[in-house]
Order: sequence, then structure tokens, then C-alpha cells
Amino acid sequence: MTGLRKRVTVGFLSIVCLLFFSGMVSFLELSHLSRDTGEILKANKRNIELAKEMLDAAHEQNIALIRLSVFGDRLCDSLCRKSMERLENTLLVAQSEALEKSFLDSLAFATTELRLVTDNYLAFGGAARADSPAALRPDSLGGRWYSEEYQALYGRLTAAIKSYMTSTQSSLVPRAEQMKKNAYRAVTPVLISLAVMIAIVLMLFYFMSIYCVTPIERMNKGLGDWLSFRVPFAVKGDLKDEVLELKEKIESLINISKQTKS
Repeated sequence: MTGLRKRVTVGFLSIVCLLFFSGMVSFLELSHLSRDTGEILKANKRNIELAKEMLDAAHEQNIALIRLSVFGDRLCDSLCRKSMERLENTLLVAQSEALEKSFLDSLAFATTELRLVTDNYLAFGGAARADSPAALRPDSLGGRWYSEEYQALYGRLTAAIKSYMTSTQSSLVPRAEQMKKNAYRAVTPVLISLAVMIAIVLMLFYFMSIYCVTPIERMNKGLGDWLSFRVPFAVKGDLKDEVLELKEKIESLINISKQTKS
């Protein structure tokens, strides 16, 4: 590969290599960014699903206990136990999947309190209520028990579930900050490569003008002057490689032409 071709090839290959390198780095960073975004959205969706499941179970258990304690509907006994188990099982799943388990401490405590009060009522208050002649009539004692003891615990439980649903978002903040850094890292190589490519293109333009375009223009003008006015062919400049060879060959042809005519 000769000099001029080599310089042009090296210049354009440098641009291609920079484009390839910056593209690969940006692709990797964007892949990381996409994966982190997907994980954050998935975790957020999962937390909301678990919180909804616990709220549904707590609400179902609350309705069943109202019908049991106030209206004496013994058919709700099994539903009450089943809803409580559903709530506890969902809490166990949330604890196993949580990145920061401290957010679930208050929820676990509220669930345990509700379980103890519910079991105590089902074991003693509910059994005594079932044996009474007024088992199918509204019970003022059961209503007072619900409003004075159970309702406050139920309120604390639902508040803890809602707090869990919102507080888990704070654990996503560091990952969101990391995503922001990944976005900058994905863009930075492209910007650096763009600046370097602009510099290379300007340098390539400069050297092409100095060593190729300008000498060819001068030789073209000198050859035209010689053909038209017999002005001596004298091209000055810093000529190299193939351009210098071309100048020397033109001078040789002119000398041969002069010798032939003489």
C-alpha cells in the first residue's frame, strides 16, 4: 500500500474504529440501563401486587369478623381464619422478596396483634356467642368488642400495609440514581467519539488539502499554462508520495516533448 492511499485508509479506518467502539460501549450501557429499568418496574409492580393482596385479605377478614361478632354468623368462622392465613402467607412472601426487610417490621407486628386478638375471640368470645340463644341476633357486646378492640388493630394493620406500599419505593432510590449514572455513561462515549471524529475529519481535510488537492490544482494550472502559452512547468510546494511521482512524470513527458520537437 503506497503512501497516499495508506494515509487516507488509516484516517477512515480510525473513524470506523471509533464509531464501532463508541457504539459497543453505548450498547452495553444501554443494555444495563434497560435491565435496571425493567427490574425496578418489576419490583415496583410486585410490591403493589403484594400490598393489594394483603389489603384484600385484611378487608375480607374484617367483613367476616363483623358478620361473626356483630351478627353472629358462624358461617364466617372459617372465612375469617382463611383470610387471616391468606394475609400471613402474603406477608411471608413479601418478607422473602423484600430487599429491605425493616420496612415490614411494623406490618408484621400489626399482623401478629390482629392474629392474637382474632384467635382469642374465635376461641372464647365466638364459642360463647354460638352457645347462646341469641346467636343469630345482632350482639351489642360483639359490636362493642369490635369497635373498642378490633377496629383499632385493623386500622393499624391497613395503615402498615399502605406504609409498606409507599416506603418500599425509597429502596429504589439508589437504583434510580445508578440508572442516571448509567445513562450518562451511555451517552459520554458517543460524545467523546464525536469530538474525536470531528478532529480527525478536520485533520484529514487539512492534510488532503495540503498534500493532495492543492498540489494537483497547481500541477493542473502549470500543465495548462505550458500547453497554452509554453510557460515552463514549475510546480512548487511540499509534494510527497504519488503526487511527487506524478509531478516528476509530467516533467519527464514535457522534456520528452521538447526533445522530440527539437
